[in-house]
Amino acid sequence: MSEQTSILTAPGPSLLSETEPAPAPRLRGRSFSSRLALVAEVVRTGLVELWSHKLRSLLTLTLLMLGVFALVVMTSVMDGVMDKIGTGFAGMSWDGTVMVAPKTPETTEEQKRFQMSPGLRMEDLTRLTAPDPKVMAFLPRATKPLTVRTLGGSERFFAVGVTHEYSRYMNRPVALGRGITEDDTRRRSPVAVVSGSVANALTGGADPIGRNVVLDGQPFRIIGVLAPINIISEDTWIDSNGVLVPLEAYMDRLEPSHKLTQLAVKLNATRDMQEVSAMMLGRAKQAHHGIEDVEVLDLDAEQAKSWNQFLEQIFGWRVVLMSLAGTVLLVGGVGVLSVMLISFSDRRFEIGLRKALGASDQEIFIQFLLESLVLAALGALAGTLGGAALCRALSDNFPYGLIVNPFGLLAAWVVALGLALVFGLYPAFKASRLSPMEAMR
Repeated sequence: MSEQTSILTAPGPSLLSETEPAPAPRLRGRSFSSRLALVAEVVRTGLVELWSHKLRSLLTLTLLMLGVFALVVMTSVMDGVMDKIGTGFAGMSWDGTVMVAPKTPETTEEQKRFQMSPGLRMEDLTRLTAPDPKVMAFLPRATKPLTVRTLGGSERFFAVGVTHEYSRYMNRPVALGRGITEDDTRRRSPVAVVSGSVANALTGGADPIGRNVVLDGQPFRIIGVLAPINIISEDTWIDSNGVLVPLEAYMDRLEPSHKLTQLAVKLNATRDMQEVSAMMLGRAKQAHHGIEDVEVLDLDAEQAKSWNQFLEQIFGWRVVLMSLAGTVLLVGGVGVLSVMLISFSDRRFEIGLRKALGASDQEIFIQFLLESLVLAALGALAGTLGGAALCRALSDNFPYGLIVNPFGLLAAWVVALGLALVFGLYPAFKASRLSPMEAMR
């Protein structure tokens, strides 16, 4: 009798009907190859079960797939966003920079006092930009929104008056043509470097070099086009929708009041930040007859503050997205439980017959548990492939591409298989405890 039982329970052709899965072999006392054969048989059986109940299996796989898909895409996109925003912060060139800007009056007394001062003007630059060994460069800037005639009618852009050093120190490289030179500044030449959005609006994608852009009725000849800018701050947004012209030409043709928007001061060493800030504030008070109507901002501190705010927002989004993905995976785990319970009900006779032929409780338990893991693995595989395909499609929108995050991929698989393991325990335990007599009635 033992020999017959051994033959019936060994891997290979079954004496059961073709519609019944083959009995599982014993684990105890078997070689590694026999155990591997058991795993292969369980995987085959699981696939057969999935195929025989297509709609039910599809719904469960879809939930697992969506959960894994969300985790893979979320972690990868968040990495890409971090890279893109980090590149944008680096592109602001705020390191070692203080900003002198007009101060907004907070009280009625300040409003009356500020009216006695002409404000931050072009004429202040002689005193404000006096050479200092601690200062690398002074970068005055003036901006003004203007309506510009384009191919499609008219659009609102910004005229930006800058010096020839602005592009180099504030990281505004020119992608086409040339930038503003010292000779353009000295001659007060009506030339312009336009952003990509302005160039497209003016020419519809054609080469804009040599053409004119009319600002407030004044023609400026386009000599260059800025490279794309990561929009992180108000300044970068204005420049990415602006027309950069020499500051002197800007004042002569567009701003008769000669008002400046700001004055950036690039330092040789960040340790001199406080000393230079106090110096610039003192110079401004002298130029405005003792009226302190300007403020000095530490852009390093502002950048650090903005970066911390960004990290807090990203953390919040991570929590929200991971919660959504986790909820979908949890529902998928419940689907695995439902599928395995239905499978248990449908295969009671098979379980009883296998036990009658010598299969142990452990073998039945492991078989059901492995079948639930096969179900989860298929869903995780589909979600991984879908997530990787979407990441590849979105890759061009990020500065360093979009690579599937290994941590997100590992976390998605661990969660999916872990939930399948947890939710598969009850059906597996229930099947292993079923008595042959009860099952075969």
